[in-house]
Amino acid sequence: MNIALWIVAGLLAAAFLLAGGMKLVRSREDLLGAGMGFVEDFPMGAVRAIGALEVLAAIGLILPAALGIAPILVPLAATGLVLMMVGATIVHIRRGETNGIAPGIVLLLLALFVAWGRFGPYAF
Repeated sequence: MNIALWIVAGLLAAAFLLAGGMKLVRSREDLLGAGMGFVEDFPMGAVRAIGALEVLAAIGLILPAALGIAPILVPLAATGLVLMMVGATIVHIRRGETNGIAPGIVLLLLALFVAWGRFGPYAF
């Protein structure tokens, strides 16, 4: 199970590092072109903050455990991603973006799995 948790954490970290990085460096028009319609409803400062939180969570999923420094940050980062994906799912539902709901729920469930495993029976 430990290997499965590492794999899922790595996949989540890659996904959120890419998505968060895009939100940090791309313009509003580029993000709209990439299918991130929600940026129409938020100021760019909020979009950048979401991106920064995603990048920090991606780092928090891997680095603390890999370095053995404050490994409690791994399940905390996963819990933060769960909360973030709950918010993202709500935004997609309110906007009527049915194509964004399923991936958000999958990411939410994966992050929930990591949080459960690292807080619970497979903690570091």
